[in-house]
Parts: sequence; C-alpha cells; structure tokens
Amino acid sequence: MSEVFVKICGVTSEADALLVVGLGANAVGFILAPSPRQVSPTVVGDIVKRLPHEVLTVGVFRDESPARVVDIANRTGLGAVQLHGHEPAEACRWIRQRVARSIKAFPAGHPAIGRFGEFGADYLLVDGPNPGSGEVFDWRLAEGVADVSRLIVSGGLDPDNVAQAVAHLHPYGVDVASGVESEPGRKDPHKVRDFVAAAREAARALGSRTAGEGPGDGAPGSDRPYDWMEA
Repeated sequence: MSEVFVKICGVTSEADALLVVGLGANAVGFILAPSPRQVSPTVVGDIVKRLPHEVLTVGVFRDESPARVVDIANRTGLGAVQLHGHEPAEACRWIRQRVARSIKAFPAGHPAIGRFGEFGADYLLVDGPNPGSGEVFDWRLAEGVADVSRLIVSGGLDPDNVAQAVAHLHPYGVDVASGVESEPGRKDPHKVRDFVAAAREAARALGSRTAGEGPGDGAPGSDRPYDWMEA
C-alpha cells in the first residue's frame, strides 16, 4: 500500500472545496441530508462545475427516496452517491444502476456488512455505532469485513489518529468531516493539510514494509467524535 484515498466531507462552499482539493484530497463530500453542513442541490451543482474532473464529488444521502437520489446525482453532476442510512439492498442496487458510483455506509459491527455484495455498491464505508454520528469505534470491528481495496474508514478521524487507522486497517480510503473543521461546515486549512499528510505518510510506510509483516497495532488516538448531523 503506497497511496490512500482521502475524502473530505461536509464541504459547504466553493472556497472550501477548492481548498481541500488544493491540499490533496481525492474526493469532496457534500451533505444532502439534514445536518448543519447540509447544502442544496443547486449549490452542489455550482461547486461541482468548478472542480477538476479527476476529483471525485460525492453526495451524501440518508434514507432519501431512490428516485430523488438519482435525480439529484445526475442533475448536479456528482461523481458518486453515499448512502448513509438504512437503505435496503434492493434500493441500493437500483440507485447504483443509475449513477456513476456508489458508497454504502454501515456502522461498525453491523451484520449487513457480511452481505455487502448484495448492496451493489462500489465501496463500503465503515462508520461509528450510528452512521453519520461521527463516533470513534473499535477498529477491530472493521477487520476482515470486506476486501480492503473497497474499504473506506470514517468516524471520529482527525490529524492525530488517521495514521493509526491506516496502519491498523490498511483501507482503500479514509473519510473526515468535523475532524478538519474550525466550526461546523467550515474547513481549517491547517487541519486539512495535516490530515492528508498523516494519512499519506502512513500509507507510504505500509508500502515500504517487508513482505509478510502484519498490520500495525493501534487504537483510536482520540475519543473526540466528528458529526455531520449535529453541531
């Protein structure tokens, strides 16, 4: 592992979107569900037009009607949708057939993680006990739940603990919202820079390990949660 996918979520303005992209984020997430970070489809569409094509733009939905998810995603030009609620497998598959890419979120330890393939999503996002709550979870609950090449880790990450998460789980990617904010919905450039740097350095360190060496030990370095649903 020599690279890690970094998604900065809860972006609410064009300025912050350009900031996080400039600091190295691979993906920008927009909350289209009830949250202090919620943005309208119109705002999302305007921002998406101004971002480089290689940046993945992700719309986060929670228990929204499948038809509306598809309509918003295609109308705004989003590169992916993230389903962060209790969406059933059939609905997730229906949505995926009509959008470019999808991410399905589950709380750590959820029994449906073992049936992830039934949801038809491209990536599995493992979050804290309640999806979107931003609670740090015991990373051992995410061990072996899916092909790590499709695993994105979320929940309480920040510049101080993201390296431990990468070292412990070897995920495809990491996702953060309030862990890089100065206030709800406003990104802190120093925290974003440090988060991206820490994640990438951890991935490079894994890539330089000798063959056969096991995953790194570690536990969440901070119990401060992030939360795109509450202030």
